[in-house]
Amino acid sequence: MSGWNLPWFGGCRCGQVRIEVSAPPLLTMACHCTGCQRMSSSAFSLSAAIPSAAFQITQGEPIIGGLHGGTRHYFCPRCMSWMFTRPEGMDFFVNVRPTMLDEAGWFRPFIETYTSEKLPWATTPAVHRYEKFPAFEEYEGLTQAYARLTERGIGISPDP
Repeated sequence: MSGWNLPWFGGCRCGQVRIEVSAPPLLTMACHCTGCQRMSSSAFSLSAAIPSAAFQITQGEPIIGGLHGGTRHYFCPRCMSWMFTRPEGMDFFVNVRPTMLDEAGWFRPFIETYTSEKLPWATTPAVHRYEKFPAFEEYEGLTQAYARLTERGIGISPDP
């Protein structure tokens, strides 16, 4: 893919934990569920699904926060920034909070999830919307559609 300018570097608000991303996202998302609203202290959370092999922690040791269930949400132990999530049963990707990247201006959500719980005024430019999550079998088509879109340069810069 052209235009990604990898690797990407990022970190928490205080800089104690640093990360590196060496491959483009499989998919980008905004989640409107009340859990994400509460963890992000916002109307929704943002995620870039990064292949696990292309994600590494380069400094510090994040801690698990959130509900401490099968899905693990990682935070900086000092400033408590929510940095990334490793979804239960989906070890092939890591959901990185794109605002943790040093350069996040490229980000725009391709799908939004849990629109059934979204705040009435919250809007995103997402192309696909789901009341909950897409069915598991839909993800392959969504990742292919996202790859086609980003190959044309749409979604990887503030102004496509």
